[in-house]
Amino acid sequence: MKIDVLTLFPEMLNALNSSLTGKAREKGLYELNCHNIRDYSKDRHKKCDDAPFGGGAGMVMMPQPIHDCIEAVDPNHLAKRIYMSPRGRVLNQRLVKELSEEEHLLILCGHYEGVDQRVLDMDIDMEISIGDYVLSGGEIPAMALIDSVLRYVPDVLGNSESTVDESFSQPLLEYPQYTRPQEFCGLCVPEVLVSGDHAKVDEWRREQAVSVTRKNRPDLLESK
Repeated sequence: MKIDVLTLFPEMLNALNSSLTGKAREKGLYELNCHNIRDYSKDRHKKCDDAPFGGGAGMVMMPQPIHDCIEAVDPNHLAKRIYMSPRGRVLNQRLVKELSEEEHLLILCGHYEGVDQRVLDMDIDMEISIGDYVLSGGEIPAMALIDSVLRYVPDVLGNSESTVDESFSQPLLEYPQYTRPQEFCGLCVPEVLVSGDHAKVDEWRREQAVSVTRKNRPDLLESK
């Protein structure tokens, strides 16, 4: 998979050089390129924002630098072009899996009060939100999207089964997990998990998943 990120602050994406995403990149399991939108500004001061028409607080990112950057990175529109936006389609596991099947993602990170609508109309395929709240820029949402998508890229995870039973892969949240020691601060691992009876373990995990979902996200049970 190839991923191109368009941003005013490419250094923020350095966090992806750590943990699983960093190891996967080192192994060549995906390609990540960060492009500074300012490099494409025709303004001598590399300005990329201006006051909104019609008035209002804040500034809006100008279309020219973004459009030219997109044209340089994806001239034939081969990538799935995404704008991280609080007004977009909310990211969920189903959408993550859909995007993981793409060969090329282009992700635009906005800032200030947003992006000139004309560049979105011309150049963007879809807008994606990571939740009903507003951040100062699109870099953190872009990293969340990239991290979640890469988990479905072959060989990124050490165990291919890791994405099967985790939260949201099914209509239930994940069951509680335990590891050594068997007793910690007076709390013990549930006996069924050390019984060796795999059928009972599966049954327990199913029951716990339903219980956790009912407590934390009852809306998921209602939608089944």
